[in-house]
Amino acid sequence: MPSRRSRREEEYLEALYVLWKRDETIRVKVLAEMLNVKPPSIVEYLNKLARKGLVKYVKHGAITLTDEGARLAEAIYKRHEALKEFLMTLLKLPEDIAEDDACSMEHELHDLTVNRIVKLMDFFKENPQALSALMGVVNTIYEK
Repeated sequence: MPSRRSRREEEYLEALYVLWKRDETIRVKVLAEMLNVKPPSIVEYLNKLARKGLVKYVKHGAITLTDEGARLAEAIYKRHEALKEFLMTLLKLPEDIAEDDACSMEHELHDLTVNRIVKLMDFFKENPQALSALMGVVNTIYEK
């Protein structure tokens, strides 16, 4: 991503994307529950995202991502998933810890760092034999 967005903006976009992927109608109440934020704060921030052209929101209506918002949200989501997969696969962390850590890391790590982790995990998906070889070493390390 060319420019850094605030953690809050990324969290909103990612949550909107997750709800959209679930094929749910995105409503303020559902988003508020997901982000653990009060509905008036959600409305205020949705209006901010709408002014940036990232969401379409009409009071008491459904919330939708614009094409630009969906593109950004998907990139944020992909970063999160790659980090979580990295933590679970290579560091052998339990899913709940990997989820929490990935959420923190995706907002704090430099883009270059995250992009290289994404490329690494993509490489392993395309080359499972390489991952298998590496996991032999990883398992030896964690057995100690």
